[in-house]
This record gives sequence, C-alpha cells and structure tokens, in this order.
Amino acid sequence: MNNQLFDQANRQYQQKDYQGALMGFTQCLQDATCPLAPGEMGLLYHQIGNCLVKLKNPTEAIHAYTQATADPAYSAAGTVECNLGMAYASLRDYDNAVRCFEQAVSDDSYPAVYKAYMGMGNALMKLGKSAEAGVAFREAALDEENPDPTKALLNLGVCFMALDRPADAVASYESALPFDMTPATRNKLYASLGQAYVSCGEMEKAVNAFEQAIADKTYFLSDSASVDYQRAVGAVAQGVTTVGQGLAAVPTPAASPSQTSALTQVLPVADMSGLDVAADGTSMAVYEEDAAYYDDGYGYDEGYDAQDAFYYDEGASYDDGAYPGYVGVYEQGEEHFFNASDEELEQWSRGLAKQDRKRRNVGLKILVALIIVILLACAGGVFAYTQGFGFPSQETVVRELFADPEAAKAEVFSKATSASSIDTMIEPVTQDANPAIDGMNKSMSDSTVYVTAHTPEGGEVQYRISMVRDLIGWKISNIELYFPSQN
Repeated sequence: MNNQLFDQANRQYQQKDYQGALMGFTQCLQDATCPLAPGEMGLLYHQIGNCLVKLKNPTEAIHAYTQATADPAYSAAGTVECNLGMAYASLRDYDNAVRCFEQAVSDDSYPAVYKAYMGMGNALMKLGKSAEAGVAFREAALDEENPDPTKALLNLGVCFMALDRPADAVASYESALPFDMTPATRNKLYASLGQAYVSCGEMEKAVNAFEQAIADKTYFLSDSASVDYQRAVGAVAQGVTTVGQGLAAVPTPAASPSQTSALTQVLPVADMSGLDVAADGTSMAVYEEDAAYYDDGYGYDEGYDAQDAFYYDEGASYDDGAYPGYVGVYEQGEEHFFNASDEELEQWSRGLAKQDRKRRNVGLKILVALIIVILLACAGGVFAYTQGFGFPSQETVVRELFADPEAAKAEVFSKATSASSIDTMIEPVTQDANPAIDGMNKSMSDSTVYVTAHTPEGGEVQYRISMVRDLIGWKISNIELYFPSQN
C-alpha cells in the first residue's frame, strides 16, 4: 500500500476534510504500483465507509463496509459490522441492522462491544422487540469498557415500562442515578422515574421524582408525565402515599460510577437466545442523547450522525393498562426476564403481539378497509360497464377479425349469428394486420365501429361493424361495407 498517500488521507480525515480523505483512500485502493498486503483492502474499505458516513451517504457506506467484511485478513471485523449496523439503521432497515450488530458482538476481539449492544437495543426497540432490546441494553450497561452506562440503564427502564414491569423500570432508573450525566438527561431520568413510581403505586416517591425533574425550571414534563404528576399530587394531598397491594419489593443497587460491575446486583446474567424472537408490538422511544454509537476506528468515540438517529422522545406514554392480564414468562419473578429460555421468550413475544393487535383492533380495521376497497372497485366496474367498456374491448375484437378473417370467425361473432350469415359477412372483409379505427359509437349494450382496411394493391375499403355485449366483452353481430359519401 502507498503509506504516504494513506497517511495523508488519515490527516485529512482527522481535519474533517472527508471528501479529500475519501479520494485519498480510494487512490490507495487503486494504486497498482503499490500492491496491498493481507488485511489492507479491508482497512481501506473501512476508512472509505467512514468517509461516506461523514458525507451523509449511508447507502454507499454500506457497500464499502461490506467490502471490508469480505477481507478475511482484516482484524477489525467487529468495528466494521457495528458501523454497518449503524448505516442500515440510518436507512430504517432495522432487521439488517440487528444482524450486523449480532455479528459485531460475536467478535471476541472487538474492544467496544457496548456500542454494538446499544445499536442493537435501539434497532430492536424500533422493531417492537422490547424484551430482546432489554437484554441488549443490559449487556451494554454491564460492559466494563462502557464509559457511560447511563444511557443503557435509561433505555433498559424504557424497555421494562414497555413490558408493563414498572418495578423493574424503577430499579433500572435508580441504578442510573449515581452516574454522571448532563442536567437535561438527569431531568428526563427523574421524570421517567416518577412515571414508573406512579405505575407502581408509590405516589409520594413519584411526587418527589417529578419535583426533582422540574426543580431547575429548564425542563417541562410531557403531557403523559404531567397527568401522572397530577395523579400523584392528588393522592398525596388525600393522605394516600401508596396505592395497590402486593407490589414486589425491588432492591436498589449500590451502583458506582467507577465500577459498572456493581450493576449485576440488579441485573443477573442475560440469556441472549431471545434475540431472534419474532414480535410486532409498538416500539417505545429510547434515550440516546448523542445518537447511536459510531466507531471510526481511530481510537476515540464519536456520535454517529445518522439520518434517523435514535433519540429520546418526551412524548413517550407509559400506559399502565397497555398489556393487561397477560401471564407469561415475565410474571415469574424479578430475575426471570434475563434468564428465560428461547421457548419462553418466543411464547411471551407472540402473546404480547397478539394482545397488542387485539387492543388496536387491527383485524377490524383491515376488514373495513378491504370492504371499502371492494365497494370502490365494484362501483368503478359498474360505471365502466355502462359506458361501453369491456374485456375484450371492441377494438381488440375488430383487430382480431381483420388479422385473419377465416380463423377469427369462430371466435369474434355473437352466438345469435348463423354460420351462413357469418360466411356472407366475412367474404368482403380484406385481411389487414393493422386496420385503422376511424370512429366508434358505444353504449352499455351495443356499439358501432368504423374501420378502414388496406388491400394488398394499395387501395382502401371501409366497413361499418355492429357489435353486441357478450357478458363483460363484445361480439360482432353484423359487417357491411360503408361509403361515407352516401351516409
């Protein structure tokens, strides 16, 4: 490889001259005077993909990253797969994004696996797979290389709320509190914690959390959070601090900003077998201040500027009754969420999807829409029929006649026409593969077509052809020579 040209392209990239860097890396790839050593093709395509991402061209970046993964000698396969997943996610192709993130986490040499888990969790939430997303976010939070597990814990709480497990969401949110975060993120965290407390019936704790969220007067509660805040304030004003009975006690972990391994006190070992479980529920918004993680391979972290960045949505609504009455794998204990077998996860996901479809009356909506489409189609067909349209059309039948009169006479005439009449009528018909249709008068039940046919000698013969309706098509009832000067 031309190392001088490669170093220059690297400097251009670091100076944010991405177009110049792209040209430099491409020239390195095409330089026939400096053959590429094993692994260098993957390296160059990796850097080309990074440049294309920066130039906001994820489609071409996908092609470049795919070429990089095809180089078996390139050692940064996990990084490339993670970036490939981010590029697919930016195009809203979440299925392919999840596939790439799974490839990234399976690479034991990938040093920043938490980035792939974060991207995987975001994509799974977009696909409505809250259970599988929770597993991914938990892995991201527990990764000792993750410098900021806060976002993973926040997203894990969102997953638990989507699964109608507010007590687990409380544990996740409280686990994030000891970590450093921006004031805006902390305010959002307290607001979400307040909503989780309300769902648990802990009204006094909910009021305190909501008041923490709005204390600095820079944060405004969403509509759903405001409703929950008023519910909690009203309950506390009446002397009711706790609502409901039999709520499971969830221990608050003693998390430390410097030791993410302490999170295992609340998050037991995960079972990744549920990643491929099919589910089609409604996805929830997720916390991600800096957009999905993107790894440019230069040893420092940089926010991936995706076209469809995963972000926190203040309008997310946590409906206490969204999935009522479902008893399954997530009703079997606080820790079973992460220890479920793939069969249990599949059973639960299908049950949740069925509940969600029933809740939204999808089947009824589809039936109504189908009936409307059928009625419109019928109305359009009736109108076309009354206007003389048919299949085959008058023009099609006439052209079939003139293309080969003898062969067509068994097909194009109406059944009411006798064989002798047919022979008499086609006798003066001149064979012409492309007769001219001079005009047509048509109604619902009969039509008249005026035709000019060309003789082999170069002359012209004109005809008036009468037609009658035959079911939805047309048949010929009479053929006569036509002389415009006499009509």
